[in-house]
Amino acid sequence: MERVIFLVDMNAFFISCEMAKNPELKGRTAAVAGDPKKRTGIILAANYEARKYGVKTTMLIHEAKKLCPDIILIPPSHGLYEKKSREVMSILSRYSPVVQQNSIDEAWLDMTGCEALFGKPVESAKRIMKDIMNELDLWCSIGISENKFLAKMASEFKKPLGITELWRNDISEKLWPLPVREMYGIGKQTEKNLIDIGIYKIGDIAKSDPQFLIKKFGKYGGEIYRLANGIDESQVSENPISKSKSVGRTTTLPQNITDLEYAKAVLLRLAEDVGMEARKQNYKGKTISIAIRYEDFKTITRQKSIRATYLTKEIYAAGADLLEDNWDNRRPVRLLGISLNNISEDEAEQISIFNMDNSEGCNEKEEKLEKTFDLIRERFGSDKIKRAVILKDNHS
Repeated sequence: MERVIFLVDMNAFFISCEMAKNPELKGRTAAVAGDPKKRTGIILAANYEARKYGVKTTMLIHEAKKLCPDIILIPPSHGLYEKKSREVMSILSRYSPVVQQNSIDEAWLDMTGCEALFGKPVESAKRIMKDIMNELDLWCSIGISENKFLAKMASEFKKPLGITELWRNDISEKLWPLPVREMYGIGKQTEKNLIDIGIYKIGDIAKSDPQFLIKKFGKYGGEIYRLANGIDESQVSENPISKSKSVGRTTTLPQNITDLEYAKAVLLRLAEDVGMEARKQNYKGKTISIAIRYEDFKTITRQKSIRATYLTKEIYAAGADLLEDNWDNRRPVRLLGISLNNISEDEAEQISIFNMDNSEGCNEKEEKLEKTFDLIRERFGSDKIKRAVILKDNHS
């Protein structure tokens, strides 16, 4: 049986929640915006009336007012948005027993085999959209496909109130002409790297030699090749669970930030804790993941594969690469996280005859040095030894 997957994406969610709460805002230009006094003076969500004037998410408030002097600005009410999000998910759960929430305002549904209950996919989508409108006074767009990636891409095609099907036999017409940056999961640094090698469209990725992409980008190259060709075997899972142990740390920042160098210093502190805990448990991991949560509560996670390690410098280096690749200085960040995944207890690695240099000896020295640092921190406190980058950041 062919899978049927929906991605339900709420339209202009924050400001739509405010308009549902206060109907007097309907038909007027309005936006949810941060407080300039707290250095978060940006637009978090603009309604469609304001968007007609060019007002966009992450735009500075003074820029928005130039475009639309009469715009009504509303401070964020995160409690309201979280409540409405739960109500949306409750409606979605009527249509599928498997709902995977991707963020506060979107979720995948596995609708496979549901035609007998709710009709064909487009009819089911119309019913979902109608229920959300009638019960919550909110709008959504819905992408329909046979896998999560294509459903996510389809949901972006038509907003607001769009229902779009994107099946694998549609991708050459609908997906391939799009710029690479519009592909879900590709950040600005990857976009630049792709353009540097002459890849401009998603179709260019799909038609590339997969071995060439793997050589340039590692396992990630193979992944974007498969996705560009509409191949995604990942399952919709109500509570995705990692099959392996992991060690991770996150922190909510004292203020929202847009400075990449500051973010990297925060990530280093987190990597120190992750590395220390991994060494304590004698765990080495082969995957580094980072989490970035923005001021609007949207969260992205990115990961990359590395050689099995518990060294702080290697954990941090991989995390910093991911951070740089996905950093957007137009979007203030409120939370950062890093984790070491795909973990097993410390195991001997197979050594290639082409890799028999001094690196293994250097790694042994690094491991001994890191463990010595750990002992000093445990005995005298974590602030007794700090890396130069952190010291520099503290005194800047």
